[in-house]
Amino acid sequence: MIMYIKAFLLGIIEGLTEFIPVSSTGHLLVFSDLFNFNTPSKDVFIIVIQLGAILAVCYEYRKKLISVLLNLFSDNSEKNKTSWRFASNLLIAFMPSVIIGLSLYKYIKNIFCSDYMLLVIGCSLIIGGLLFMLVERKKIPIQTTNIDQLTFKKSLNIGLFQTLAMIPGVSRSGATIIGGLLNKLDRKTATEFSFFLAIPTMFAATVYDMYKMWSSLEANDLLLILTGFITSYFSALLVIRLAVTYVKKHSFEIFSYYRIIAGMLCIIYFLI
Repeated sequence: MIMYIKAFLLGIIEGLTEFIPVSSTGHLLVFSDLFNFNTPSKDVFIIVIQLGAILAVCYEYRKKLISVLLNLFSDNSEKNKTSWRFASNLLIAFMPSVIIGLSLYKYIKNIFCSDYMLLVIGCSLIIGGLLFMLVERKKIPIQTTNIDQLTFKKSLNIGLFQTLAMIPGVSRSGATIIGGLLNKLDRKTATEFSFFLAIPTMFAATVYDMYKMWSSLEANDLLLILTGFITSYFSALLVIRLAVTYVKKHSFEIFSYYRIIAGMLCIIYFLI
């Protein structure tokens, strides 16, 4: 029963942190260590519950996604053009992660297995928090207020920023949102593009990691994985709705302070 409670809590942590710029992977690694969540399928568990969070995005934005898919083959030239532009922007932003991720896969996994992993996460959280603070205070002029206004160049730039999230503790959403803000997107558009970009990125990472780690999956852990998957899905759904509402009226500075505090706590935990 204790293990199921831990799985439940880790699922909630994943859902709450996947789409805000605080590093869900960093939180999962730290809390799984704190909870002493040691199961043969631990790595698979972490991968699958992230998929639960991604499915929450698919559900929340189902109308937009279905509309894009249908209009890719529409006779309406304007809708067809808009849908192809949206799909192309996602593909362009996604490609840097594919190329760099496949090239550095073994090196990245070695960092996650390193004895200094918690130190890396702590430092990444602090550095990311300081960057968010600097970007917010820079008052960058806004040029893009809608995802459909994105240019291919800006999409590529955001995709390059996303590759920084391969470093533990950086945060995929944090990297893409900072990339969006620096490319003159408003907060809402940067956040929503981060949500959409998570779909191909996380699906691809999940499939590839599952292929690599399938042998570590234990049948006895399937219910544990399902528990984390479900709680991750529902908590992520809540955060997605709240996050978009929040960033319409507020800056990201609160996440800067959170990251800095969490990073310092992580370093202290590593040292003791």
